[in-house]
Amino acid sequence: MTTSGIHTSRQLLMGELIRRVAHKTPKQPAFVYENTKITYEDMERRVLHLAGWLQKVGIEIGEKIGIISKNNLSFVEIVFAVASSGAVSVPINFRLAADEFAYVINNSDTKILFIEKEYEETIRLNQHQMPNLEKVVIIDTNQSEWAVSYPSIFEDKVTFNDLSHILSDDDDCMICYTSGTTGFPKGAVLSHKNLLLSALNSIVDSKIANGNKQLTITPLFHIAGIGNIIISCTVGGTTYIQREFNPVHVLETIHKEQIVGLFLVPAMWNMIMQVPTIEKYDLTSVERCSTGAAICPLVTKKQMMKHFPNAGIFDAFGQTEMSPTTTCLLPEDSLRKTNSVGKPVLNVEVRVVDENMNDVPLGEIGEIVYRGPTLMKGYYKNPEATEEAFKGGWFHSGDLVQMDDEGFIYVVDRKKDMIISGGENIYPAEIEAVLYKHESILEAAVVGVADEKWGESVKAYVVLKKGKELGEEEIIAFCKEHLASYKKPKYVEFINELPRNPSGKILKRILREGAKVTLTD
Repeated sequence: MTTSGIHTSRQLLMGELIRRVAHKTPKQPAFVYENTKITYEDMERRVLHLAGWLQKVGIEIGEKIGIISKNNLSFVEIVFAVASSGAVSVPINFRLAADEFAYVINNSDTKILFIEKEYEETIRLNQHQMPNLEKVVIIDTNQSEWAVSYPSIFEDKVTFNDLSHILSDDDDCMICYTSGTTGFPKGAVLSHKNLLLSALNSIVDSKIANGNKQLTITPLFHIAGIGNIIISCTVGGTTYIQREFNPVHVLETIHKEQIVGLFLVPAMWNMIMQVPTIEKYDLTSVERCSTGAAICPLVTKKQMMKHFPNAGIFDAFGQTEMSPTTTCLLPEDSLRKTNSVGKPVLNVEVRVVDENMNDVPLGEIGEIVYRGPTLMKGYYKNPEATEEAFKGGWFHSGDLVQMDDEGFIYVVDRKKDMIISGGENIYPAEIEAVLYKHESILEAAVVGVADEKWGESVKAYVVLKKGKELGEEEIIAFCKEHLASYKKPKYVEFINELPRNPSGKILKRILREGAKVTLTD
């Protein structure tokens, strides 16, 4: 590979992250995946070669490159190469069905698609539904009659034409599709500046040091996963990537590699704490236990403090459209303000407002709205949804919160999840917090079900801890001890696990669809 006109940019560009660290500490390990370790200088070489190949096959600034893959090194190379070329990456949820793949690929105008071999048949058989898709690259194969093999790209002679002098950090960098918990996902368009400033916000608030050793397990197609990669590269750290979540593997890696920081959603932390042999691992190297995507129960936090004695708990809150972090509860407040998601992070402004965009009094419930340089540019090809989301000049999150007199934010619930029973507003998160206090309950989720008399009533889905037994009436009675009577569940259903999307969020839509209960008394 040759390079043409390497420039130093004055912009915050994603494609330059690897290059800057490679210039400062070329031999520093950048990523470790399974049995492969790659330095920043080797990563830079591969990223620029791949970017040159994209340019060679005709990809221009702003054109879209899709990725369907589980966590691996190639995923990271592709994201940084796409950014270096001036194109826009589209990480796609690998758990989607064929029609859903087609929807995202078409909606995003993806021209080249990188996939792992296990998705080859699905894409090949449905490629007729994707008229704009010009080329498919299979990551984990040396040859393919139907597609380009990823290894063969690095055998090509290419020239990388550095465009950083003409790119702006406000240019599109990535389109991340929202979880789609209520219907078709929307593509949040994130700029280079959005992603890099969000990383810097986290570095400052969490005091992440240079050379940080971190473990990444959350899916890289999700903003939390790729966000952690950007954070690590910004501080010249080493990221240990794991393909899928395995609690024992996580503990083994921390023990062996002396990991300093890791991010897991509360459900994952819960599973870590359930490993019966957890005491045998040396976890003293960990300084940051980060969590987010759902409220972390107090009992889980206390277990984290016990097993990770040198770590602070960082409880983050946010959403894809904000790149993603908006508030963070820092370790010093973890127990004092345990139900809070903290205060706004650096560079993020918040308000708590009513339906008319008036600030609500402290302690009252309102919608949290955001403003700042980490806010997405808009929803791709969806001006109506963008206009609605940006109503009044602030981004409307859809989250109902309260703010106390110290400025700490408390999440009450999603606006769409609120239950209205007999004219009373009932917030599922409040009931879920009570259920998590029960020593036999591992996980719980609360939804509203149709009720002929009251409009809606409360139903709880409960996952019990291994070896525990509990009855419906016992749970209802337990809730009645801690809640007003109208808030207690009318129905309880025991299930083996809660339905979740790959980012760890509970899919209440699926629970509601399965709750065909109608009360008549």
